[in-house]
Amino acid sequence: METILGVKGTDFVILASDTMVSKSGMWLDDEVERTNRISDCCMISTAGDGGDCLQFSDFIQRNMDLYKVTNGYDLTVRGAVHFIRSQLTTYRKSNCNYKVALLVGGYDLSSGPELHYMDYFGNSVPVRYGGHGIGINFCTPIIEEFYKPDMDTQAAYDVIKKCVIELYKRFVINLRNFDLFLINKEGITKMNRINLESFRGDFLASPKRRI
Repeated sequence: METILGVKGTDFVILASDTMVSKSGMWLDDEVERTNRISDCCMISTAGDGGDCLQFSDFIQRNMDLYKVTNGYDLTVRGAVHFIRSQLTTYRKSNCNYKVALLVGGYDLSSGPELHYMDYFGNSVPVRYGGHGIGINFCTPIIEEFYKPDMDTQAAYDVIKKCVIELYKRFVINLRNFDLFLINKEGITKMNRINLESFRGDFLASPKRRI
């Protein structure tokens, strides 16, 4: 039931992910972190098997920390993408096959903001926006309609908010909370969480809402 989203602006990237775990119509947890820091200006959001996501994201984070300790500086965003891709493709050839799809977002002083879409097989492509999970089919048309390359952080936040509102209306099991992280040249900043309380007024005012 997970959904992860990413939007790239002129000088920033926003990664958003829900925090809920459910199985067979049952709600299990509401505070799962699907977006993790791997350097001072780079984060990954994961979707897929819960155990694989947890283990793989932790593995990448530890190796990125080791790289910084060894070399004295962080790996670039593109360097991180190539490392993650190599690990996914390597593990696919072994018995430990991670079923993880990712968004890699970050900021480099030389190239600016970067957002990379990566699938389970390690295929990667730079994108302006994208996502994985059950909600992406509903979110993609919304982002396509409202996305602008020169949008500011508030406009990008509002676009993601529209996506979450749509998911609330579409799904029987609501995804409850969405964590958002802003990545720019200043580093990583956690934005206001999107949940029922944050957009209650917009949701109740929607003419399509069914009681």
